[in-house]
Amino acid sequence: MAENPLLVRRNWGAIAEAGLALAAASAATRLLPFKRYIRLGARPLERVSRAGGIETARIVDALGRRAPFRSVCLQRGIALQWMLRRRGIDAILHYGVRMPREGKAITAHVWVSVDGSVILGAPQHEQYSEVARYPAG
Repeated sequence: MAENPLLVRRNWGAIAEAGLALAAASAATRLLPFKRYIRLGARPLERVSRAGGIETARIVDALGRRAPFRSVCLQRGIALQWMLRRRGIDAILHYGVRMPREGKAITAHVWVSVDGSVILGAPQHEQYSEVARYPAG
């Protein structure tokens, strides 16, 4: 069984950063238009790192589940992408939709990948069709 990333002392700096990033993403999704807040995490890379970001994804996900504010896949994805791209990791935020069954609403989901591997939002992402990715390309 994997240890809880929130209990590991070496992660405390990343935990604090994740808390701030999640709070900022939550506020941004409430206050800014979609085109503005979706680009927050897609910042340009200043340097390129080959680190995977899986531990950071676990921290963001664990903290996001415990946050006292709105932190669903959208906020978690933006926060994680921002944190990883700040570290030089080419994190891609994917935005997908699932068509409803009769009488149901369209649902959306966000996931984050690095080097083609989904590190946040799996395995649910398999049920959605990607409609956009940030940064595009």
